[in-house]
Amino acid sequence: MKLGAEMGIDLGTATVLVHLRGKGVVLHEPSVVALEQSSRQVLAVGEAAQRMLGRTPGNIVAVRPLREGVIADFEVTEMMLRHFISKVCDRRRLLRPRVIVCIPAATTTVEQKAVVEAVIRAGVREAFLIEEPRAAALGAGLDIFKPGGYMVVDIGGGTTDVAVLSLGETVVMESVRTGGDKFDEAIARYIKKEFNLLIGERTAEALKIKVGTALFGHRDKEAEVRGRDMLSGLPRSLLVRTRHVREAIHEPLELVMQCVRRVLEITPPELAGDIVDHGIVLTGGGALLDGMEQLLTEVTGVPVYLAEDPVACVAKGTGRALEELERMAHTLISPGRLRASV
Repeated sequence: MKLGAEMGIDLGTATVLVHLRGKGVVLHEPSVVALEQSSRQVLAVGEAAQRMLGRTPGNIVAVRPLREGVIADFEVTEMMLRHFISKVCDRRRLLRPRVIVCIPAATTTVEQKAVVEAVIRAGVREAFLIEEPRAAALGAGLDIFKPGGYMVVDIGGGTTDVAVLSLGETVVMESVRTGGDKFDEAIARYIKKEFNLLIGERTAEALKIKVGTALFGHRDKEAEVRGRDMLSGLPRSLLVRTRHVREAIHEPLELVMQCVRRVLEITPPELAGDIVDHGIVLTGGGALLDGMEQLLTEVTGVPVYLAEDPVACVAKGTGRALEELERMAHTLISPGRLRASV
C-alpha cells in the first residue's frame, strides 16, 4: 500500500463503506458507536457496537452519530471515522490519504462543512464531497459522461436521493429524508399501535427483510417477533404477516414515490426521453425491499432496474470518481469551494 493512497467513503446513516483505490470495498460496517456515558470513552465501533443497540446497561450507550444523512453528533462521527480510517490503513506505511466522501443530495453548506471538518480531523490529507446519486450512478456502471439522460434512485438508511445526470454532472436532483430507517420506525410504531407490543429497531428491520414488501399482494409471508407487552409489561411473541408490514410502511414509501415523480416532472423533455430508453437505476440498501422495482415501474411507467450490488454502489462510485478525479475535480465540493461560499 503506497504512501498517500486514496479512498472513498460512503458515510451512511445505517452503514459506512470504505473503497480503497486499487483494492475495492475493504470495509462495510454499521454506523454505530458504543460509549461509556460519563467519560465519553469509545468502547466499540461498527458491528461490535451494533450488537449492543438496545442491550446496554445504564452507563453504556450505543449511538448512531448520523441521522437522516447528516451528522447529528460531530464528536462521535469524528471518532468513528478515525477508527474506520485507521482500520483500513496500515498506519506504519500509509499516512493521511486523500478521500472522497458521499453526501445526500440536499445537504446544506453548513452540513457539508461539518462532514469535511470531521473527515479532515479524522486524519486525511485532502477531502472532496460528491453527491450520493452521482456516486451511485458511477458505481452502477452508468456512463454518465455521455450527452444522454440517466436517472438514479438511491434509497439509503436516512435519505432517498433522486437525480437525473448527463455529461458527468447533475441536471435535476431532489432528496427526501426518508429511507430504510423510517421504514423500520414505521413498523415499530404500527406493531405498538395495533398489537400493544414494543419492539426494537433491529427487530423491526429484521421483520422488514423477512416478510416486508413494497407492493400489495406481491408477497405473503409471516414471521414471529418478540417484544414487551405494553399492558402486562411481560415478554410476548407475535406472528406478523406481510400485509401488516406493507400497511406500516405505506406513508414513508409514498414520500419516496412523490420524490421520484417530482424529479420526472421537472426533467427536460430530451432527457426524459433518454430515461424512457435507459430506464431508472435503483441503488441503496432500501432498494432491496421486496417489490420496490415493480412499485416504481407502476408509479412512473418507466422500466426500473436494480443495480448489480445496490448496497455498495455508492462506495464503488467513489472509487470511479477517484479514477476520474482530474475530469471531475471542478464539479466536486472541496474545502476551498466551501470557504468561498461563505
